[in-house]
Amino acid sequence: MATAPIEPPQRLVSSLSGDPDSPAQQWLRTLPTLVQQRLDAWELTLERVHAPGGRGSLLALVRQQDGTPAALKFPVPGRRSAHEAAALEIWDGWGAVRLLRSDEESGALLLERLQSAVSLRSLPEAKALLEAAGTVRRLWVAPGTDHPFETLAGRAEEAAEALRTAGALTRSAGPLVEEAQELGRTLPAGSDERFLLHGAFRQGKVLAGERAPWLAIGPDPVVGERAYDLAALVLDRFEDVMAGSGAAAAVRRRVAKLADSLEVDRERLRHWTLYRAVDAGVREAAVGDRRRGELLLEFAAWL
Repeated sequence: MATAPIEPPQRLVSSLSGDPDSPAQQWLRTLPTLVQQRLDAWELTLERVHAPGGRGSLLALVRQQDGTPAALKFPVPGRRSAHEAAALEIWDGWGAVRLLRSDEESGALLLERLQSAVSLRSLPEAKALLEAAGTVRRLWVAPGTDHPFETLAGRAEEAAEALRTAGALTRSAGPLVEEAQELGRTLPAGSDERFLLHGAFRQGKVLAGERAPWLAIGPDPVVGERAYDLAALVLDRFEDVMAGSGAAAAVRRRVAKLADSLEVDRERLRHWTLYRAVDAGVREAAVGDRRRGELLLEFAAWL
């Protein structure tokens, strides 16, 4: 059991609100204690805190009492992070990292250890897209009755306010924002698919494993149609696509290829991709990354 102080990685610290009275900062102050409590309760030995880590969680590499390696994750508290364990329980290691234990009070998740340094982003683009499509397909299962997950309709409604206030930040993209608003209203009702979706799927969230070559991590689970998940894959590494020659045609080919390979309607995938590109672009601009926001909006315009 570890006794040395546990320091959250700087990437996580800098991503949270600077307000000392905010819930995020309160959580950050208690995090070393929370980690130590789980190490003691689950009889884990701390190897090290994973760095630089992510912006949404602390990940500690640990060993279980029998010496088996594992990963102890503490997501930043929030309504969506609370449902990660529920999604992982449903998948039970099929296409995703296996959940070993969870603690509702602290939000801690004990996960099987994957190769955190090896994601699909390490592969050439064509191979990465092929493996990503095969992985995400496994995650599309029935969510079960009385599931705790939000729906695409609810998520789109929640995002509507951000799109409504986007005009001042992206005046030149007014028509695109209006189209995305309309898609957010109409797309969820246009499909009767009710699959459990990863919700934040991209190549960087698929890591190399031992019991399976590639496994997904870090879901932001939502229930709805498959095209929503696939749209994030169309957007993945969009900067690389935009830097190449014939970028606009390449974007449309990517939509067609992914839709056909996973038997998803091309037009619905195009619409969800446009919606997610505009939504992401507006959010990036709102937090100060205007360049990335404008690139996402340009990507959307090509659709």
